[in-house]
Amino acid sequence: MATAEATATTELNVALLGAATGSSRAGRGLTAFVAALGVSVFLAAWGTLHYGFYTHRLLLDTPIYEHYGAASQHGRVPYRDFAVEYPPGALPVFLLPSAVAGPGRFGIYSRVFEGLMGLCGVAAVGAAAVILVRQGRRRLALGLALGLAGLGSLALGPVVLSRFDLWPAALTTGSLALLLSGRRRLSFGLLGLAFAAKIFPVVLLPPMLVYVWRRHGRRDALRGAAGFVSVALACFLPFLIVSPHGVWASLSGQAGRPLQIESLGAALLLAAHQAWGLGLAMGVSHGSNNLVGSAPHALAVAQALLQPLVVVALWIAFARGPADRERLLRTCAACVCAFIAFGKVLSPQYLVWLLPLVPLLRGRRGLIAGVLLVLAMALTQLWFPYRYLDLVYQFDARASWLVFARDLVLVALLAVLAWPERSPRGREPLERLDPAVSAAG
Repeated sequence: MATAEATATTELNVALLGAATGSSRAGRGLTAFVAALGVSVFLAAWGTLHYGFYTHRLLLDTPIYEHYGAASQHGRVPYRDFAVEYPPGALPVFLLPSAVAGPGRFGIYSRVFEGLMGLCGVAAVGAAAVILVRQGRRRLALGLALGLAGLGSLALGPVVLSRFDLWPAALTTGSLALLLSGRRRLSFGLLGLAFAAKIFPVVLLPPMLVYVWRRHGRRDALRGAAGFVSVALACFLPFLIVSPHGVWASLSGQAGRPLQIESLGAALLLAAHQAWGLGLAMGVSHGSNNLVGSAPHALAVAQALLQPLVVVALWIAFARGPADRERLLRTCAACVCAFIAFGKVLSPQYLVWLLPLVPLLRGRRGLIAGVLLVLAMALTQLWFPYRYLDLVYQFDARASWLVFARDLVLVALLAVLAWPERSPRGREPLERLDPAVSAAG
């Protein structure tokens, strides 16, 4: 009798393993198909950005990046021999085009850099596709999400071509995709690299750690935190050794920036200037155009306090609720949105960070959030780059109201992302995860 039961149990286990293997293979095929579809849509949009009105009156950051690359090719060490505005993890995408193009060939440098950003965009859309398949999206929802992730750059405009923000965006989205695929250690390591490329991905670390702790235990969460710190430290440490002052100057310079002219506080002052004639003054520092004076300084201080308070409140709210995948994705998108909306600096390219994250949300909330993101990007493109100089030097009325409207839309987007569920859902059953994913670590 015992032998018969053991045999039946063995046969059942073999059958379940075979079903899981077949399901895993089918899942990989579906993921590959959806990712290829999303990438194709993105590449079509990427090519479109090189034609028509997208090519008019461009304002480029690539000359700055090319300067970093050229200086490094001449044997100068970043942070020690020349100032770098960005963290060390950004350097590879600045130096690689210089290594390919050679010195004094800015045209080639620009094309190589754009190609590199195109690859980062492909990676970001591919990672988003992996997450969407894991969520089990239906065809219509899947198509809308892929459409937003792939075509969204058309709403934002050519700024995506000449900024490196697709690099940290791809790393961040890839980190989430790895986490939800069961590759937890690699996920946190990649997030550490994203943090070393641009500081904003650190806002994802606490909710990701809470998610792992609640679902897989304290040990895995601590390992994830150690992986994040190890990779980030590996990126910073060589430059801290050769030039601690240079690295500190780069980081403190970003933290000490004044109220940039596109930020929420500046938008309120621009609206007051247009409506009631409030006097404003513009100054140039820290590589940006800023509003200067007592009122802009007070608003800069207020935003410097408000931004971390909102982000921490989002962390606490997530920790107090169920640790399911949908809440994790929504909280991560909300944290990034809060970092953008309430920061003292709000450059147009920051919206790239949200482009692969917002499409991951489900249902009516996801639809509304997607519409608000597209609206924010379209409002941005209506004045940048075409009316940016008019805004900076003349406080142009149309550009001022467009900035004001865009920033309010971002606050509305944050409200949609952060609004709690009407009826709290229970913890997502671990049994819904693929067997292979549950065993991976």
